[in-house]
Amino acid sequence: MDATEIGSVRCFGGWQKRYRHSSAVLGCDMVFSLYLPPQAEERAVPVLCWLSGLSCTDENFVVKAGAQRYAAEQGIALLAPDTSPRGEGIPGDPEGSWDFGLGAGFYVNATQTPWSSHYRMYDYVCTELPALVAAHPALDMQRQSISGHSMGGHGALTVALRNPGRFRSVSAFSPISAPSDCPWGEKAFGNYLGPDRSAWAAYDASLLLGQASERIPVLVDQGDADPFLAVQLRPERLQRAAERANYPLQLRLQQGYDHGYLFVGTFIGEHIAFHAKHLYG
Repeated sequence: MDATEIGSVRCFGGWQKRYRHSSAVLGCDMVFSLYLPPQAEERAVPVLCWLSGLSCTDENFVVKAGAQRYAAEQGIALLAPDTSPRGEGIPGDPEGSWDFGLGAGFYVNATQTPWSSHYRMYDYVCTELPALVAAHPALDMQRQSISGHSMGGHGALTVALRNPGRFRSVSAFSPISAPSDCPWGEKAFGNYLGPDRSAWAAYDASLLLGQASERIPVLVDQGDADPFLAVQLRPERLQRAAERANYPLQLRLQQGYDHGYLFVGTFIGEHIAFHAKHLYG
């Protein structure tokens, strides 16, 4: 694997590792995290890719979710990329906000300047990073699933829906379900993709669901005390799209839970068990 290991810590019998590599797609150095469960010392294991949310790096999930315990029990590797390109010369939000630019790549391929030179997170997550880690002998890239939180939940859903045959299952926590019709998504898509809203549809899970050529299991958890629920996340749009398309979506509204990583940590074990069922089924 053509990446430099920059961290390695023993964790639940396996190893939590961190790597840096040069990304041709994004035009900068990138960092990603990889958890190898104890089973990886004996055989290649399936991979669950995790996409994080606004303002996060690869480390938020690694440090806060407590996922390694469950990944070790199930024999699943966890791959966590960063959320955007970073480094000198990478443009951020001109307004200095946290909801666009650095840490907020939205898992799209930008077409508008100055973002198009670096912000190609869709290609990075779908093509460059999987090809890089496929060289690791402990990873079975024929068995992949994907998950994510908030902006990363949007990313996980759209990546899975646009790549039939790639993933065994997909799940999300508090996903931005209809980014074409919420302030976060309108800001990001307007800047990255331009004013033509027809170009936005390629990255909107609520619109992609009805066009999907493949039916894979989908699990979504959403807290009903999430302050972003009504305006930014809009899970009812995803539910309606699934009902119209007869798509196998399981959407669970969790009473009293908010948008944070304590919510994610509460249910991450159930999500990993959900993916294990399909990765090992």
